[in-house]
Amino acid sequence: MTSTSPPVALHHADHPGPGPGLLLVHGWGGDGGDWAPTLPYWRHRVIVPDLRGHGRSPKPPSGYGPRDFAADLADLLGRLDPGPVIAVGHSMGAQAVTALAVEHPQFVRALVVVDSAYGADEGEAVRIPGEQEELRREGAEWAARFVDSAFRPGAHDQLRDRQRTLMARMDPEVLVQCRDGMYLAPDAFGLRPATRAYLARRECPVLGVYATTAAADFERGTLTQPGSRVEVFEDCGHYLHEERPRELTSLVQEWAAPF
Repeated sequence: MTSTSPPVALHHADHPGPGPGLLLVHGWGGDGGDWAPTLPYWRHRVIVPDLRGHGRSPKPPSGYGPRDFAADLADLLGRLDPGPVIAVGHSMGAQAVTALAVEHPQFVRALVVVDSAYGADEGEAVRIPGEQEELRREGAEWAARFVDSAFRPGAHDQLRDRQRTLMARMDPEVLVQCRDGMYLAPDAFGLRPATRAYLARRECPVLGVYATTAAADFERGTLTQPGSRVEVFEDCGHYLHEERPRELTSLVQEWAAPF
């Protein structure tokens, strides 16, 4: 197992309900509130953390790779003891729950990745180092442009404004370290073919939900476990769970019922 920084105690919400439990993990620059639009529709116990450096969770000086996030999530689940959960992650959170399933498989019965941040192609691999330099120079302004591009133009203004506000509150150094951990660190699995090698280690069923057919096709090519599948939400932006919360919760619960 790759070395990680010591776990931190994550701020979280724990909504009661019947099992199996659901773990909902937000993406880069967000917080657990990203999942608020989905909460009325779940029929499970739902655990919603803020990742380290985000929201109301502690902000250590380093340790912002997906395995660090996964160690924090494993620590949280070990303390809450919900049993193996359906781990749902959006974007960077999809990397975090994937690492949780790979490095701490005893905590995960099924995995849901929502517009995951892994599988970056050659074009993205070329762009990312330059983007990191821009992020270091511009901080929140660069992150705000990312948010603007992640929603469909003219749609969901309130959701977009909320994400922009969260980004503006973030420590820019944490934002940089998170992207380094996803794509540029020696053990990162955000770029192909590292993604393929790491995803091959998943041992539980996987549901992938994507906004584009290209990303969905890549995920589909990595699936090996029985019951796994991929769906595409057409005409949707990156924040699928916020734009279409009822549709996403219905899909996840229908798919996960046998597990």
